[in-house]
Amino acid sequence: MAESRTLPTGFGELEVLAVGMVLLVEALTGLSLNSLTILSFCKNPELRTPSHLLVLSLAFADSGISLNALIAATSSLLRRWPYGSDGCQAHGFQGFAAALASISNSAAIAWGSYHHYCTHRRLAWDTAISLVLFVWLSSAFWAALPLLGWGHYDYEPLGTCCTLDYSRNFTSFLFTMAFFNFLLPLFITLISYRLMEQKLGKTGHPQVPALIAKMVPTINAVNYALGSDMVHRGIWQCLSSKRSERD
Repeated sequence: MAESRTLPTGFGELEVLAVGMVLLVEALTGLSLNSLTILSFCKNPELRTPSHLLVLSLAFADSGISLNALIAATSSLLRRWPYGSDGCQAHGFQGFAAALASISNSAAIAWGSYHHYCTHRRLAWDTAISLVLFVWLSSAFWAALPLLGWGHYDYEPLGTCCTLDYSRNFTSFLFTMAFFNFLLPLFITLISYRLMEQKLGKTGHPQVPALIAKMVPTINAVNYALGSDMVHRGIWQCLSSKRSERD
């Protein structure tokens, strides 16, 4: 795989720079918002619960997506891919693993919400830790397969970042991967929220299925962090401690 140094046919420098700026804004916003979730979990002991551990895992996954976008933004602003063939493979693996982990974490959160609201039992630490480990090991496994020959990572059309190559003849990998990493998590998410809706009725307020927001990790941060007590209470604790120090 040759290093991409020239703009592809049909794309001008202004278009590549515009893509770079959009990716840069999304990356910095996603990293900032998800960092609030991580900081809140670390600062407030009351938020260190098994359910919030799933949210923390999602925040790390979406931070990985944002970091991947930051690298793509840097390359777009440089108007070339400066990291070589090995860098392309690493970039593709990291981005794909983070994306798969984000999807699976959303399904895990949906199931955790169903378990909490419909069975009226708290999620156990052993269960939450097992879910998180399974999500990340499974994501790393599927993301590593293209490095082993089943699937392929290559430059995107702009030539400034790398992702899974959908144009080659890896139909068996794409369909198998899509079933286990897209359709199955989607099924778990929809069924979990549907059962919650039936259980809670009109008095319940189940969260919007986060799988809809997979392409925008910043939406996940708002949905699961800024919209929950995890960040609210964490930020309030930080502000209260600082105010106390000043007093």
